[in-house]
Amino acid sequence: MRIIFFDTETTGGAEHDRLIQLGVKERGVEEPIVNAIYKPPVPISFESMAVHHITEKMTAGKPLFTETPEYEKIKNLFEHEDTVAVAHNVAFDLAMLSREGITPAQTICTYKIARALDPDEKLGQYRLQYLRYLLGLEVEALAHDALGDVLVLEGLFERLLAKMSAEVGTEEESLQKMIEISSRPMLFTTLRFGKHKGKRIEDVARTDASYLRWLLSEKKKDPAAEVDWIYTLEHYLAGTTGR
Repeated sequence: MRIIFFDTETTGGAEHDRLIQLGVKERGVEEPIVNAIYKPPVPISFESMAVHHITEKMTAGKPLFTETPEYEKIKNLFEHEDTVAVAHNVAFDLAMLSREGITPAQTICTYKIARALDPDEKLGQYRLQYLRYLLGLEVEALAHDALGDVLVLEGLFERLLAKMSAEVGTEEESLQKMIEISSRPMLFTTLRFGKHKGKRIEDVARTDASYLRWLLSEKKKDPAAEVDWIYTLEHYLAGTTGR
């Protein structure tokens, strides 16, 4: 089993947005497989520039990802049956890869694993950089840079794998459990944004179902990246028609 860590920086978070930077690293190997910026076929949003600081000027003269010499190598690596591709909030990155014609064979989502290992939601947040500092991960990495995030991701993965192994057994059994958890939609229990921030979703479904229906319509604008939220909202909205 070959484990690779990856992260994408993109033009934005909507359904039409595309990849502009890809970082990929194999577990335990110092040199990255790829860490490059590409010219996207759509403009970079200013909101995204404010996060990753990649500008149109930086991508000018760069090739499209699909037209690079490394594209076929990367595609074959991700789609090989023995490869496990690891990312944080993997649904977003998978949506971006799919727009480049790549569908990984197996994936692990460290976001889902972190939540699964914290059933009482004691951690408060599960964002990659939050977990980096909360867990004291000693990593020299620049946040919101594809390779920087990959280095943090690898450190987080090792910590989660150790905890999973303590509960499940061998590393191989733990990896299979992580793949299984990552393959199914996640049911959120609490809203962490918006006017009902901090409230349990089942309570909001009883008191303000119209808000959840609006949120569902927004999440459905990018279904590939919002699988978990769509699953969650449809679950809690079942039986609330007319409220």
